[in-house]
Amino acid sequence: MRNDLTRKTAAALALSLSLGLGACGGVADNPSLYSTKQPVVERTHYTLDVSTGGDSLPVSEQQRLVGWFDSMSLRYGDRISIDDPSNNASVRDAVARLAGRYGLLVSEGAPPTAGYVNPGQARVVISRTLASVPGCPDWSAKSDINYGNATYPNYGCAVNSNMAAMVANPEDLIHGQQGSGETVILSSNKAIDSYREAAPTGALGLPEVTTSEGGN
Repeated sequence: MRNDLTRKTAAALALSLSLGLGACGGVADNPSLYSTKQPVVERTHYTLDVSTGGDSLPVSEQQRLVGWFDSMSLRYGDRISIDDPSNNASVRDAVARLAGRYGLLVSEGAPPTAGYVNPGQARVVISRTLASVPGCPDWSAKSDINYGNATYPNYGCAVNSNMAAMVANPEDLIHGQQGSGETVILSSNKAIDSYREAAPTGALGLPEVTTSEGGN
């Protein structure tokens, strides 16, 4: 009888220990207040080889280039560069003029791309960066046991994901904008003037309400 009781007690103890250890799975282990999921910036290069007839870029190639810009939805944050072995200034000016329609400038130097630029051609490169937060959301730590008061792996996912989605130029997450050393007040004045000239919200179109005694 005593042996049976001992065996039952040992089995119950082993079961309770296994349940306790099983509940420890997925416990948060980040002792800091820094989020483990951080934005990652990836850069992709898109290329188009255009024919350079004579000393400039032919009209047909300019139209082809504009069509490519439109199909690529050229936007702020994209970087345009030219890989031209002949270093033709007229070709560069033509590409810069077309890029200016989209509010972009042609950058100095082109990144390495696959293949070679054939003679009589120039390669236009669009460098586009995208920001994302890999691994978010992360609900792997589902246990309520947090003896170390650690930060859960999903901490910061919402803020970092929103920042990666809303930043106009993802490269700003890496090194930010570099100043020229000159005071430029045009951008700040534009924002201030827009704020001052905007009509107050919530103060227009309010209906007039009158009350009368007697519940009428």
